[in-house]
Amino acid sequence: MNHTRRVRVVRRLAFAVSAMAVFLASGGTPAAPAQEEKGQLFDGPGGKLYYEMMGSGRETPLVLVNGGPGFDHTYLHTSTAWDALAKNRRIIFYDQRGNGRSAPLKPGQSCTLRDQLDDLEALRAHLGFEKVDMLGSSWGGFLSMAYAARHPERISHLILVDSAAPKWSDTLFLFDQVFPETTEREAAGAFAREFGDKAADDAQIREYLSMIFYSPEKREAFLAQIGPGAYNKEVNQKVTADLARFDLNPEIRKFRFPALVITGRYDMNVAPLVAYRIHKNIPGSRFVAFERSSHLPFTEEPEAFARTLEEFLAK
Repeated sequence: MNHTRRVRVVRRLAFAVSAMAVFLASGGTPAAPAQEEKGQLFDGPGGKLYYEMMGSGRETPLVLVNGGPGFDHTYLHTSTAWDALAKNRRIIFYDQRGNGRSAPLKPGQSCTLRDQLDDLEALRAHLGFEKVDMLGSSWGGFLSMAYAARHPERISHLILVDSAAPKWSDTLFLFDQVFPETTEREAAGAFAREFGDKAADDAQIREYLSMIFYSPEKREAFLAQIGPGAYNKEVNQKVTADLARFDLNPEIRKFRFPALVITGRYDMNVAPLVAYRIHKNIPGSRFVAFERSSHLPFTEEPEAFARTLEEFLAK
C-alpha cells in the first residue's frame, strides 16, 4: 500500500470504524442527544463520567461499550433488544472519556487506550459489580477485548458485535468495493471538510450512514430516532493514534470465559471476515452472522439479537 493510500485508509478507518453515531457536532462540541437523560455522573480517573442503568433482576449485569472513538452511547438506544434483555438483568450504558455527557477533555489531557480502560474499570468498581457481562460494538469491541485481557477475572461473558480487529490496522472495510459511487461523492467533499465546512461534514455523515445498513427503512428510522449526535474529533484522533501500538491477537487466545462473536452478514464497515478471525482466535467462542443486518444487528434485527444473547448468557 503506497503512502497516499495508507493515509487515506487510516483516515477513513478512524472514522468508519466508529460505528454509528450520527451527525457531526460543529467543532466537535457535543450536541444535545435525543435520548432523555436518565443517568448520573461519578468521579472517574480523568473527570466526570456519565452512565445510565436500565432493568432489574439477579442475572449478571451487562455493560455496553459503544463504538467510536469519539462518539457517545446514544445510538445504542435505537435498539429495542435491551428492553428484552433488561427483564432479567441490569443494562449499563456509559459515555466514554470526553464524549457525550461525560466531562470534556481538559487542554492537554491524555486520552489513550489505557485511559479508556481505567475509566471502564472505574465504572465497574463504582457500581460495585464483582463480575460483568460485557458487549462491545465496533471500536467498543476493541476496547472490550483490551479490558478482558487486563481484567479477565471481571468478565463473565464477552460479546463482540461487528468489532474492530484485535490489531487496529487489520480492520477491513468494504465501502470502496461495494459503494464506489458513494465513496466517490465522499472524496469530492474531502477538501471542504479539511477546512471545517459543516455542510460538507453533514453530507459525508449522510453518505456514510447510507452504507452501514442492510435495510433502507431501518436506516431512515435510525436517523429519525437519534436526532443530532455528538462527535469529538480530538478524542478520535488521540485514541486512534494510540491504538497503533497494540496487537491484541496474542491476548484473546488466552481468553477462557464464554465469548460470542457477532457480525452483520452485510457489514461494509467491518467485514465479516474480521469477526470470523476473532472467533477462530478465541478458544471455544461462538460465531453468529445476522443475515439481514449490516453494522448494527441489534438495531436491524433486535428480536433475533435479543434471543441470541439470552441463549448465550444463560449458559
